[in-house]
Amino acid sequence: MFKLTILRAKIREFFREEEGASAIEYTIIAALLAAILVTAMGTLGTSIEGAFTYISGVLNGVSTPSGGGGGTGGQ
Repeated sequence: MFKLTILRAKIREFFREEEGASAIEYTIIAALLAAILVTAMGTLGTSIEGAFTYISGVLNGVSTPSGGGGGTGGQ
């Protein structure tokens, strides 16, 4: 009978323990934040890529000599 009382006390203590639940909650929060960050960075990366493509196009247009240089002899 004494062992049954000890077993019952240990079971009650196990169900009162909340440290494991806290760790799981923090893990879920961290996973959600990671998913949000990955999505945001993907969207931001696409926007930045578009900006750099635009800047590259503008700079390529500026760096072309205005005289042509196609062998026309300056006509």
